[in-house]
Amino acid sequence: MHSPYSQHGYINPKVVDFEYAVRGEQAIRAEELRNELAKNQNSLPFKNVVSCNIGNPQQLGQKPITFFRQVSALLEYPDLLDGKNAELTKEIFPPDTIQRAKELLKAMGGSVGAYSHSQGIPLVRQRIAEAIEKRDGFPADPNSIFLTAGASPGVQTVLQTIIAHDHVGIMIPIPQYPLYTASISLFGGKPVPYYLDESKDWSLTIEELVKSLKKVKRDVHGMDVRALCVINPGNPTGQTLSVDAMKDIIEFCRQENLVLMADEVYQANVYTQELPFHSFKKVLKSMGSKYDTVELISFHSISKGMIGECGYFECVNVAPEVMELFYKIASVSLCPPVQGQVMVELMMNPPKKGDPSYPLYEKEQNAIYDSLKRRAQRLAAAFNGLEGVTCNDAQGAMYLFPQVKLPAKAVAAAVIKDQDPDSMYAMDLLNATGVCVVPGSGFGQKDGTYHFRSTFLPPENQMDDFIQNIKVFHESFMNKYR
Repeated sequence: MHSPYSQHGYINPKVVDFEYAVRGEQAIRAEELRNELAKNQNSLPFKNVVSCNIGNPQQLGQKPITFFRQVSALLEYPDLLDGKNAELTKEIFPPDTIQRAKELLKAMGGSVGAYSHSQGIPLVRQRIAEAIEKRDGFPADPNSIFLTAGASPGVQTVLQTIIAHDHVGIMIPIPQYPLYTASISLFGGKPVPYYLDESKDWSLTIEELVKSLKKVKRDVHGMDVRALCVINPGNPTGQTLSVDAMKDIIEFCRQENLVLMADEVYQANVYTQELPFHSFKKVLKSMGSKYDTVELISFHSISKGMIGECGYFECVNVAPEVMELFYKIASVSLCPPVQGQVMVELMMNPPKKGDPSYPLYEKEQNAIYDSLKRRAQRLAAAFNGLEGVTCNDAQGAMYLFPQVKLPAKAVAAAVIKDQDPDSMYAMDLLNATGVCVVPGSGFGQKDGTYHFRSTFLPPENQMDDFIQNIKVFHESFMNKYR
């Protein structure tokens, strides 16, 4: 059926032009293959599609935290808390889950099916503020916290507000998470890339930030650079920042009058004792009143640690009139998902030592963390064992970003197919093994280098087959294009 909206000029060109690599052609093809297997399990040279293109732990078998699911169950069916059901509930659910569910039900007006305050349930924001203060040692204001349907909508809210015209520049790391390039493009801004140093564990240097800013001001007339985005721990690169590096970044933002957007969604996923996680807020506040002019907006999400999907952002040194605009944007969607808000509250205020649910919570949390750390180390070692592949260890997050030195014939073949060489490699890997990764070209990379991003989320009991399948494919691919 012909639609006038398919004609040139009807569709917003910004929507047509932006790209989001983690849900790109490999992800679309993965769903096609999954559908083929559902119809005929023997139709392909593999039995399962393994989605390593997104950080989606529970899709790949990560067990949910029991405490969170128990509270959630009681909220979804509050009749379990009353009348004749209450005694049976006490036999099944620990008392602290029952108490927490009652507190949250009261705070949300009695039902998870009702809209909340557009900024988030006041009690949830209060609990987040208390947890931030405990983490950082500095007070947090619940009125400066916005609950969101994951960190991504929070990032988009801020970018939508900052990008006032088509010459607004936003500094982003390369490699970067495609949310940033996609959102900047959609809202009409310009990405200003700065490069992470792969040879030094994807480190970020002030020299590179200064170089990037000078270059764009020299080359692009009228460029108005307004914000610096930092992802810590890194995605797709997995690096973590030292406190000294963070202080340098804050000083750079002060000197250049840039809003600092700190993507900290992987703060629970740090695997090195040498570089533990420190929040930008903690570092900023420790630097004294000289830095009270630095506007900081930090983002966190429950999906990237151990839990599910929702998030928040906190504003520090941000003018009230700007936060009013954030609230206006939030109001358009009425409110974030209420069950998601509940999960944020549980993440920030988990069972404490002495609570009935604490022993199981600690056991489950530690098991997930320890397993992620083992899988990260094992997969990095496997990648480094492949011909022409080098891979930095993951200091944090849940991804590896190996570089692949592709044969010249492979690069030439990709050019003929009008594909990026790493995109061709990733698609061939998917069609041969069912393993879905994201080509490095979707994140940005230095010219002449080729990468792919893979999660290390496949279950440990499947890791042998997972690694072997990649190894066999890689050897075949390299031999084909020698």
